[in-house]
Amino acid sequence: MPPLSLTRSAKVNHIHQTIKSLLTLPFTLILVNNYTKFYMKFGIIRERKNPPDLRVVLSPGECQNVLSKFPKAEILVESSPIRVFSDQEYIDNGLQIVQNLEECEVLLGVKEVPINALIPNKKYFFFSHTIKKQPYNRDLLRAILEKNIELYDHEVITNTKGARLVAFGRYAGIVGAYNGFRAFGLKHDLYQLPKAETLVDQQALINELKKIQLPQIKILLTGKGRVGNGAKEMLHAMGLHQVGVTEYLKDDFEYPVYCQIDASEYNKRKDGVRGNKADFFENPEAYESNFFRFAKVTDFYIAGHFYGDGAPYLYTREDAKHPDFKIKVVADISCDIDGPVASTIRPSTIADPVYGYDPIGENETDYKNKDAIAVMAVDNLPCELPRDASVGFGEAFSNYVIPAFFNKDAQGILDRARMTQNGKLTERFAYLQDYVDGKE
Repeated sequence: MPPLSLTRSAKVNHIHQTIKSLLTLPFTLILVNNYTKFYMKFGIIRERKNPPDLRVVLSPGECQNVLSKFPKAEILVESSPIRVFSDQEYIDNGLQIVQNLEECEVLLGVKEVPINALIPNKKYFFFSHTIKKQPYNRDLLRAILEKNIELYDHEVITNTKGARLVAFGRYAGIVGAYNGFRAFGLKHDLYQLPKAETLVDQQALINELKKIQLPQIKILLTGKGRVGNGAKEMLHAMGLHQVGVTEYLKDDFEYPVYCQIDASEYNKRKDGVRGNKADFFENPEAYESNFFRFAKVTDFYIAGHFYGDGAPYLYTREDAKHPDFKIKVVADISCDIDGPVASTIRPSTIADPVYGYDPIGENETDYKNKDAIAVMAVDNLPCELPRDASVGFGEAFSNYVIPAFFNKDAQGILDRARMTQNGKLTERFAYLQDYVDGKE
């Protein structure tokens, strides 16, 4: 209520100003028939990191799905000249395009937000690339804390068992497999495929792959998660024949075949006891690589596995020097540098996706060289299929994350993913304090 000492006109003005300020709050309060309704305002940010990323958390269609399911949700879209969905597509779906998102409380992005673009006192969702203490983003996490921002990293949005709920992994697998076949054609001068970024969607990639003629090669695919199964979608769509481990290792074929394996098949316990996948993930130090038997018969290797700390490398630089090592093309979708796939010595780029690895010199060379391993190791593969990737990611985000804002976070999804709060690291991410302090 306005002070009693104010004039009538001053009182009216005070009331108008109060209403105006309430309407601009992130949580908008509207009094209707003595009931207070809370409206949560979400903002879709313009991606500002270079190189440009065309993806978005919620497509225009997914925004409509959110609004229809959650009447108390509002979504504003920051204007963007690069987003794969144009401003007009959002307008056509009834969304409001704005030049800034100051009035929103929850801001949704894909890549890291530049420090100078961070809005204080907001909730942000994006891939921060800080949870592994990446040195290049230390200042970003410091700025997030200084600006009292609540950070929710997409990478740690999980269920109660720790499984990720939202990810672009499937699309990394889809594009990675396509790029791998493109690299195989370039390496052996067999055929020419257009770059994935020039094609509109997954079906267009499949249509191109169906045109090529492959020799009698063996293709190995590691991983049975989102990435591995995304790659498998492409192999299946091409009509390639899948075989089991025993057949793959022992038999010859008059047509191209592939074999998909997981950690229990390319690792073995050091003590000779029969292991399994669950035991491997619990006790990776008890295992050693059993991959070389596959390397002896494989022509083209697609790496779509998850690599955890303490696990053995799949193949080492010494393995790659062995005369029985047959692999000549690697599509390393996982892209762990100087890690479990020894030939991946750096990430490649969408502009220049293939380089050569010289096993003897252990250095980079022309991938066309006879003894070179051609390596495709693009580390942002979903960017080449931004429309499909955004649609898939948005479906998961609206299914799992958006409801948490309206059901008091019943599944603990927000609580697990919240990295910072009130200018401090949350308990779950307190291990990052030394990283923030510059002590490691």
